[in-house]
Amino acid sequence: MSVQIGPIAETLSQYLSDKNYSKVMILVDQNTKKHCYESVKPLLPAHKVIQIKAGEENKNLETCSYIWEQMTENELDRHSLLVNLGGGVIGDMGGFCAATYKRGIDFIQIPTTLLSQVDASVGGKLGIDFQGFKNHLGVFTLPNAVLIDKEFLKSLPERELRSGFAEIIKHCLIQDATKWKEIRILDLDQQNLGDLIQHSVEIKKKVVAADPTEKGLRKILNFGHTLGHAIETFFLDKGKKRLLHGEAIAAGMIAEAYIGFQKGMLGEDELAQVEEFIYAVYGSVNIDPNDFEAIIKLTQQDKKNKGKLVRASILKGIGDCAYDISLSKTDMKKALAYYSGK
Repeated sequence: MSVQIGPIAETLSQYLSDKNYSKVMILVDQNTKKHCYESVKPLLPAHKVIQIKAGEENKNLETCSYIWEQMTENELDRHSLLVNLGGGVIGDMGGFCAATYKRGIDFIQIPTTLLSQVDASVGGKLGIDFQGFKNHLGVFTLPNAVLIDKEFLKSLPERELRSGFAEIIKHCLIQDATKWKEIRILDLDQQNLGDLIQHSVEIKKKVVAADPTEKGLRKILNFGHTLGHAIETFFLDKGKKRLLHGEAIAAGMIAEAYIGFQKGMLGEDELAQVEEFIYAVYGSVNIDPNDFEAIIKLTQQDKKNKGKLVRASILKGIGDCAYDISLSKTDMKKALAYYSGK
């Protein structure tokens, strides 16, 4: 898996230097068309642009159909390239469309959000949401390259940066206790994002190389995501109350750290560290106890499950993580109550 970190003018030119694609298309949304496309446009050979609407609510089969239609109408063949310029939605969906179009064409990821640079673009997980379930349809296909340029982050609002930072926190908690000690004493605006992007990419590359299709170790990358994805999905259609991915995962990490504490896997002091730092960065999501059952029900569709057992990745100390830990409804209800302080 080729991941290059540096100015896009250098990395993209280098990637294309020995390629001879029959056709090139670039996938953008209205935000990356406005803020990022002009940086990439002169670096590409003659190409067509596909523009879609931004947002998780558009990561569905309907949008995929539009992308496939555009690829078909422009007569892309199996020697073509799709360039995905955007955040996690663009990377997930664009990669999925490229991987399934004519049984697969080349695609590269140019992630433009912190979330996609440290997590979503690396590892070859591609997919879309279906019937209200996040990433329910998808494939494992590695991009031909991931080109990361932190200059794109300058176009992001602070809330988007904070969302992406949740995955940086996760990588430290599951694999690097030393780095955790470094980040937990700094405010978000004091963090060295360049260093942390490199750090997260290296962790994810190492884990993915050991387990490309998530049969074992790669599941640790889902810490905070069993309840976090359920919380994110629950709030997806709640208008102004809807959450960004990282905001939901931050809540999920506190809840799942509490489960680890309850199971005797995580110390009380370690739990206190996790919740103190995450609450300081993200505040608290207001989850009504009457909604606990609906959130827990959403975990029944989690991709780590086996049979009717909900299985999660749970910290067994800071810097270490276990996977395939079975969670009961009681475990999850207590964790949501603990997080909510109800």
